[in-house]
Amino acid sequence: MDLKCLKACLQSKLRMAGDSRVHMDHDMEIGVTPREQVKKLPKHLREAQIPTDRTHLISDPVKKPRQRYVQKDGKCNVHHGNVQETYRYLSDLFTTLVDLRWRLSFFIFTLVYVVNWLFFGVLWWLIALIRGDLLHGDEEGWTPCVENLNSFVSAFLFSIETETTIGYGYRVITEKCPEGIILLLVQAILGSIVNAMMVGCMFVKISQPKNRAETLMFSHKAVISVRDSKMCLMFRVGDLRNSHIVEASIRAKLIRSQQTKEGEFIPLNQTDINIGFDTGDDRLFLVSPLIISHEINEKSPFWEMSRAQMEKEEFEIVVILEGMVEATGMTCQARSSYLDSEVLWGYRFTPVLSLEKGFYEVDYNNFHDIYETNTPTYSAKELSARLKESPLLPHLPLLSPDLRQHTDPFSTQTTQDEREKDGEKPAETNNGSANRLEENP
Repeated sequence: MDLKCLKACLQSKLRMAGDSRVHMDHDMEIGVTPREQVKKLPKHLREAQIPTDRTHLISDPVKKPRQRYVQKDGKCNVHHGNVQETYRYLSDLFTTLVDLRWRLSFFIFTLVYVVNWLFFGVLWWLIALIRGDLLHGDEEGWTPCVENLNSFVSAFLFSIETETTIGYGYRVITEKCPEGIILLLVQAILGSIVNAMMVGCMFVKISQPKNRAETLMFSHKAVISVRDSKMCLMFRVGDLRNSHIVEASIRAKLIRSQQTKEGEFIPLNQTDINIGFDTGDDRLFLVSPLIISHEINEKSPFWEMSRAQMEKEEFEIVVILEGMVEATGMTCQARSSYLDSEVLWGYRFTPVLSLEKGFYEVDYNNFHDIYETNTPTYSAKELSARLKESPLLPHLPLLSPDLRQHTDPFSTQTTQDEREKDGEKPAETNNGSANRLEENP
């Protein structure tokens, strides 16, 4: 009897070992980690196995980095090639000179003056040569056109002294030289024009309004979260100077590829993003940093985008801030941009303004800081529909702490009913007011 029991136990163990071996072979065949090895792996690796088939690993494609249209410092990343009508640059010579780089501007500035002095120096030397002043200038009774002008070098120095009105008093023009008097008038007039143009170019280049834009700041990231029961796209702007930007206004453009209904492909289509044009909120009093908000409504290009859909989109948001410099009255423009990877879903900006004794203080150390907040992962369109269906929805914790999970908005109502059955005091309800949305940093 004992032998029969022992034999049955051995057969049962061999059968179980064979089944486990078959399962292990099957796992190895389809590319799945064996069960014994799975138990030894860390929890986060055991739960995040990559889906496989018998031959290939299946994984999501890596999103390629998008080329910027506008750099963070406001420079447009566009190069003009194959420009045939280059003569158009000379039609606006002043602007062309102002737009040149500093080293090229200094070179042209020096070259223009030297060529101008040399040109008139040659003319003064030719007058002296034709009149014979170079040969008879030292003879008594000879009246030269320009006294003490006896070589090309002296003619060049006289040209410099004439145009710059230095007046050393050594080389002077005489009254018995009509051609010299005419040349003196021509050089004085042309010299004034050259001075006005060159000095004007350098002055405008030094005081260009784009240098004022260097002290205008944009946040590194843009965020999307709920504000007043509405999904909003937000970014922050600030001014580091005490002198203000007068009549400051801001606008934004969405740049992304688009294909029309007729099949036309537009690689860099520009769409307006309303940040308060109809309400006047785009007119800024930029004394302290401001958070610019775009309400994602029916007219917004993000109206039907959920978090998952936005992560798959490729777009760029270009922000343009314009205004007049208070000190000079010239128009200033500052630009920045946000790629799709720089628009973060479910975040808000950290406050930077605090009240001190008799004044407000701005802490620019927190200018770019953001914090995570409860935000639904579905689109603004779906959020609006849920708010219309249930007025209690803003008060319910439909905003999941885990931004990757979708929470049923009506699950909390069930929990509240259960609490009432247990005799607990029910929580206060919300009438749907926009100001009662809880913010949990």
